[in-house]
Parts: sequence; structure tokens; C-alpha cells
Amino acid sequence: MKKIFATLTVLAMFSFGSVAVMAQEAAEAAPVAEEVTEAPAAEEAPAVVAEEVVEAEEGAIVALHKTLKTKFIEGGAGFMAATLICLVFGLALCIERIIYLSLSKTNTKALLAEVEAALKKGGIEAALEVCRNTRGPVASIFYQGLSRYNEGVDVVEKTVASYGGVQLGLLEKNLSWISLFISIAPSLGFLGTIIGMIQAFDKIQQVGDISATVVAGGIKVALLTTLLGLIIAIILQVFYNYILSLIEGLVNEMEDSSISLLDLVVEYDAAQKK
Repeated sequence: MKKIFATLTVLAMFSFGSVAVMAQEAAEAAPVAEEVTEAPAAEEAPAVVAEEVVEAEEGAIVALHKTLKTKFIEGGAGFMAATLICLVFGLALCIERIIYLSLSKTNTKALLAEVEAALKKGGIEAALEVCRNTRGPVASIFYQGLSRYNEGVDVVEKTVASYGGVQLGLLEKNLSWISLFISIAPSLGFLGTIIGMIQAFDKIQQVGDISATVVAGGIKVALLTTLLGLIIAIILQVFYNYILSLIEGLVNEMEDSSISLLDLVVEYDAAQKK
């Protein structure tokens, strides 16, 4: 019996020891498991922050849209809409001019080199073909001048000068309308302000007492149209000045290249007379 009890005691001690070891291993593995489970949460944190930023931006855009809509209605739909129409038409004309002027740019140095090479190899007809296949006002001026070569160098010079004025008119097309919208936009704003002030004084007369609320509300509504008109005028003025700078650059190229063309024609004429 004693041997049996001793054997059971030894087995119990081994069993308790193995249970303790397993418990210790489980305790050590628990933090690792927690770290593993916490890792995805840490990885998900930037995504949550990004979503919050996107939601904040969307909320700001919605709030801005509501504010603009409210101010538009407060300023009077009639005058505010008329002023916005000036912006739409003015921007459309500005974009059209910018595209046209950008397409009108020509590499004048390369064109002059091609015309000079064509004059030496094939004469006036070859030079006319080069100008015909090149886009832009400079090539058009060259073509018109070279087409009058048979009438003399003086006629070529006069033709170049005259057709340069024609091309300048094409470059400045619709600028008068843009300047008109620049003037009309703030004028409509001031007109809306005056009408708003009149309405504010009418309310004061109806109330029979000068109330700060009535006066401030009327003046605020009246000034909204002026604010919109001035903003539109500033935007269109910036585009207008940019267009003028493009035109000035093209005009300088036209004048420069015209002088160079006349030199080439004089040299060609002198070579033909020899």
C-alpha cells in the first residue's frame, strides 16, 4: 500500500508541475496574443483618421455651399444672377481668347530658316508653300507679303505692314466685350446696393423708428451685390491683363519676323538681278 501511495504522490507531483508549466506558458503567450490582436487596431487607426479628415472636408464644402447659397438669396436673386451672368460670359470669352492666342504662337526662327532655305532652293513658290503649311499670324503675313513679290519689294513691304494690322485686329477680337463685362459687373453691384438701400429706408419709414436691426439688415443685403460685382471684376481683369500680355508677345514676334522677312526678300531680289 505504501508503494501505491508513493507512486500516486509522484504522479500527482508530475501532473501539478506540468499544469503549472502550461499555465506559465499560457500567461506568457497572452500578452503576445494581445499584441497581435492590438496590431490590426493600430493599423486601422490611420484609416480611421483619413476617413475623419475626408468627412471634415466634405462637411466644410457643404457648409461653404450653404453659406454661398444663403448669401446669394439674401443679396437678391435678380441682381446676383445678372452679375454671375457677366462672370460666365466674360470667362467664356477669356478662355476662347487664351486658346486662340496659344494656338497662334509660332516658332518664328524655325519658320524664317525654312523660308530662307525654300527661297534658295525653289524660289518664291517654295517659300509660299512653306507659309501655306504653317499655322499662325506670322506665317499668314509672310504668305501675303511673298505673294506680292512680282509687284516689287516696296509692295511687299506695304503688304506686310497692312496685313500685320489685320492680324492684330484678329488677335484683339472680343477684348472689347471682356472689358464691357469688367465694367458692367461692379456697376450692377452698385445698382443693387442702391436699390437695397432704398428698400432699407422704406422699411425704416414703415416702422417709424430707426432700428439698428432694420438698418444693419438692409445695408448688409445691399452690400452683397457690390461685393459679388467687385469679385467678378477682379477675376475678369486678371484674365484680361494676361490676354494683353499674350497679344503683346505675338505682336513683337510679328514685327521682328516681318523685318527679317523683308531682309530675306531684298537679298533674294538682289540675287535674282545678278
